[in-house]
Amino acid sequence: MDGRININVSTVDYDKTSKALTHQLSMLEEMVHSQEDFVMTDSEFAFGWHFFVLSVNKSLVQKLIEVMGTDFEKLKGKGMEKKFITWLMKNVENKSPRFKLAIKEEMESSKFGIF
Repeated sequence: MDGRININVSTVDYDKTSKALTHQLSMLEEMVHSQEDFVMTDSEFAFGWHFFVLSVNKSLVQKLIEVMGTDFEKLKGKGMEKKFITWLMKNVENKSPRFKLAIKEEMESSKFGIF
């Protein structure tokens, strides 16, 4: 399973959100014995929000699925990418002020997309 999941991140506090995402994904990497499976772009600031892209290797998500087993299938969303975003949001939501995650490719193809 190769490729990446590109996630658009919108937040009111770039420092807290990027640190929370980095911490959560680093813990995941440690748990599944992986390294350097995600990267983040620098933030762009507009309309009081910070926007950046989080790119995660699908192999890391596949390892998470193997560890979680049937619990991963119970997560909200259709497909591996949406379920992963649900998992990530649940694990970061209490550590960061207002933020949103969305699959980048879907935002770009949306007729109402803003990215």
